[in-house]
Amino acid sequence: MSTVETVAGPITGRERNGVHLFAGVPYAAPPVGKLRFRAPMPHAPWRDPLETRRFGPAAPQLQGNGMTDSAPVRWSEDCLTLNIQTPAIHQGKRPVLFWIHGGAYRTGQGAIPWYNGESFCQRGDLAVVSINYRLGALGFTDLSHFGSRFESSGVNGTLDQIAALDWVRDNIDRFGGDPDRITIAGESAGGFSVTTLLANPRCQQSVYAAIPQSGAGQHTLTPKAGRTVGEAFLKALEADSPLSVEAASVQDILKAQAEVTAEIEGGGRFVNNLGVPVSPFYPVHGNAFIPESPLEAIRHGMGAKARLLMGSNENETSLWGYGNVDEKKLNAAAEAFHATRPLAAWRSTLPNATNEELMVALTTDHMFRIPTIRVAEARAKQAAPTWMYLFAWKSRAFEGRLGAAHALEIPFAFNTLKQPGVAAFIGPGELPQSVADVMHAAWIRFMREGDPGWAPYELSQRATMVFDELSHLVNDPGQSTRETWEGVR
Repeated sequence: MSTVETVAGPITGRERNGVHLFAGVPYAAPPVGKLRFRAPMPHAPWRDPLETRRFGPAAPQLQGNGMTDSAPVRWSEDCLTLNIQTPAIHQGKRPVLFWIHGGAYRTGQGAIPWYNGESFCQRGDLAVVSINYRLGALGFTDLSHFGSRFESSGVNGTLDQIAALDWVRDNIDRFGGDPDRITIAGESAGGFSVTTLLANPRCQQSVYAAIPQSGAGQHTLTPKAGRTVGEAFLKALEADSPLSVEAASVQDILKAQAEVTAEIEGGGRFVNNLGVPVSPFYPVHGNAFIPESPLEAIRHGMGAKARLLMGSNENETSLWGYGNVDEKKLNAAAEAFHATRPLAAWRSTLPNATNEELMVALTTDHMFRIPTIRVAEARAKQAAPTWMYLFAWKSRAFEGRLGAAHALEIPFAFNTLKQPGVAAFIGPGELPQSVADVMHAAWIRFMREGDPGWAPYELSQRATMVFDELSHLVNDPGQSTRETWEGVR
């Protein structure tokens, strides 16, 4: 049993395999009652030791139907907690990994076994933090037209992340961590969150380095799109005042969220009716909290002092698939993305590809690969070094049709291949431990030494580490397709 005195009060955790765990640690007040749809507030202090040996509940969310979000989760509005793993308390100043979970800003939690930081602690002598933050309508509905009390409502989930980061800066030295060497990292919506924080004026002194996995700087809503989502949500909730929003049940809020999502994203469209390729209930920029889109802020110099390791997976969108893809559907996607030239380039690059494989290539580019490259380009001349990777190890599941899918790299980066659910994702056969060893070691080296072990990404060569059975460095992989997206995405 381990006890640590935080700035708010003492907490008691547990030790296993030489790693101390403090789970479900509150970093802000429960966002309930009058604090619903408000910016996070400090938690009230306590005197008696708070037992933190059990993970806190996830943020309210609807169960998904994909490979990575189909399991039911325990959730509650009282969800603003974080988890800390560390090799030792009060000993040394270890680099800190601050992990933000993904899930399209609608699902997920920091307690997912794939995010177990034990190997980072044991192999890298790192301290690891994972967090929960408000999701969906409760975290990202713009209700600012209700007045100043709701001015942060379109970005509260992001403000939760910043509050958690502030808590770590104030407390992590008590857990053997170094508050001046925090690497923020995350995957998918967690990766989008990383670049949003990297580009945020409030975080410039808090971030030593960043690892956005399958993340980019173009996934926030414009003010107009945020208002559209907010208005649709109030209509679905049948609410017309702050009182009615505050009085609604969580179940009704989640139901209204689902209705709005289906309305905006439904109908087989490749670009939703918000007019932007961003889903509803994402952070809204153009306000006092996120002044401009993260990509534009990075172009203007935000986050320039932080080192950056980022990349994408070769077949990201195979995770959710597109069903039967005929020529009409494929061409419709290309037209929606203004990407007829990229599609033609992919046809040339993959002459024997099926329509579904071409669809995956096109949508992977549009959603992840090209936006990731745009962040690296934005930093090329005025920032600390950026390193690029491409995860290309192909899952054996579904007879290999899944490929190097979205989220597949997570258990490789964390070295958690034996955690529940991973086997079904990687498929049958020998455990690809050698691939995980290489990737995990690169992540550790980046956080400890400031570089992952290969050349930085510069526009003259675009060096990219390809993680595969035999990982290797490639200059400008996919150059012919990349160039066709200039001026498009």
